[in-house]
Amino acid sequence: MGALSKEYGLVVLTGVASMVMIGHLAIKVGKARKKYNVPYPQMYSNDPENGQIFNCIQRAHQNTLEVYPAFLFCLAVGGFHCPRLVSGLGAVWIVSREVYAYGYSTGDPKKRMRGAFGNVALLGMMLATFNFGRHLMGWTGPARLRPFRGSPAHL
Repeated sequence: MGALSKEYGLVVLTGVASMVMIGHLAIKVGKARKKYNVPYPQMYSNDPENGQIFNCIQRAHQNTLEVYPAFLFCLAVGGFHCPRLVSGLGAVWIVSREVYAYGYSTGDPKKRMRGAFGNVALLGMMLATFNFGRHLMGWTGPARLRPFRGSPAHL
């Protein structure tokens, strides 16, 4: 097994930053549970007055956890091939999840869309990971078409 590049340290640090973000969102849910009196193991509030705000805070955290495994996979595996790119996209995704949660925690679910830019970052991470797999398999893609130059044999 080859040694990891020094730049893979960026991937590791991005992973640590993502754990801090997940912890921050969890703390927000815990505080909201106390504030809006939503006991464990109840996932959502039925309170007609303040339930919507708690439910939005809880949902922001839960939605982040739903996509977190894909994020970590792309970060760890895609980071082998393009550590700076994947770490940068990962940092953008982390910031976007905080923006998403902040908007959602207002109680207006439409405001969560302010953090939608993270979807582009995650897509970039997925593509970088796919590209690494393609590279490992030796796939070079289709031959380039040269409609005005003729086939390469005739050049």
